[in-house]
Amino acid sequence: MMARAAALPISVAPARPSAASPSCPRPSAVCAAAAAAAAPVPADAAVPSALGAVPLAAPGKTTLAFVGIGIMGHAMAANLLKAGYDVVVWNRSPERCQPLVDAGARLAATPADAARTASIVFGMLADPPAALAVATGPEGVAAGMSPGKGYVDASTVDAATSAAVAAAVRAAGGLFLEAPVSGSKGPAEQGQLVFLTAGDAALFAASAPALEVMGKASLYLGGAADGAVGAGAAMKLVVNQIMGTTMAALAEGLALASACGLAQGDVLRVASLGAVACPMFALKGPAMAERRYAPAAFPLKHQLKDLRLSLEQGAALGLGGAGGGGQGVAEAALAAFARAEELGRGDDDFSAVLEAVLLHQQGAE
Repeated sequence: MMARAAALPISVAPARPSAASPSCPRPSAVCAAAAAAAAPVPADAAVPSALGAVPLAAPGKTTLAFVGIGIMGHAMAANLLKAGYDVVVWNRSPERCQPLVDAGARLAATPADAARTASIVFGMLADPPAALAVATGPEGVAAGMSPGKGYVDASTVDAATSAAVAAAVRAAGGLFLEAPVSGSKGPAEQGQLVFLTAGDAALFAASAPALEVMGKASLYLGGAADGAVGAGAAMKLVVNQIMGTTMAALAEGLALASACGLAQGDVLRVASLGAVACPMFALKGPAMAERRYAPAAFPLKHQLKDLRLSLEQGAALGLGGAGGGGQGVAEAALAAFARAEELGRGDDDFSAVLEAVLLHQQGAE
């Protein structure tokens, strides 16, 4: 049944039947604009495009590659292996790939080698410079692209970076899909990510079975007519701006509660019973009350990066910053996360922003 997401020009429909592993039977949400993705297709079929047919991802038949084996990339590649895909992996620090190699993956010498070996390459890099270097640098992903191949970049980057990567991949004959994710370490391990995609519809359709393994939903936000990218990157930065400002607000509230002599656990309990209840408070709040920030599900340095990118995105659109009313809350959150990084909390979970808020409220900066 077709359903329209409220307030968004996105139509979603159940994914087509695929050769997905019985351990990953749930459907993902795919955009009706990629109409071919809604019809039953043989597991060895290919999805046509102007740049060549892209093989439909199918366990046991399709070789996939994954470049960028960090917290997220490791979990996502592991799920592809568990689902029965032949997986090739690469990381700038090769030792990060060893657990996956031990589980059956093959190690590529370069991103280009990974792309030459696979039909579809997935990427999960830390920031725009890393995403550009791995995709467009010497022996990068684009160097291994050719017609009939595609690159799905799940990195959180700005729209300009996504467009640059898309141009390089397409110049080599490949297809491109930007696919940043909503979700951190836990959802990645559980195959519960949400993919926010835009770009070549044929690659969205061809990669849908693999996206289904790694996520609970895949939204196609734009590019069906012309392959345009940027909507996925913009959506991810909007979501992470909301997440960062919300976390900063929670940290300020917990710090205020302590100053008032209130138990932070009681504050979290009251919040859980009212209109401000949300999964993030339930997940992060108890550890924050105990000032535990490791292991990091989402490193603070990445939240800081995403806030910077979201503010740059807004500034480019003419939105005001602090004092102008347009993005003042996000600017304040950025300052709090920046102080936390200066305190050496960059590799801690992003909830460690509480330490900067506590220090600031104590006037001990």
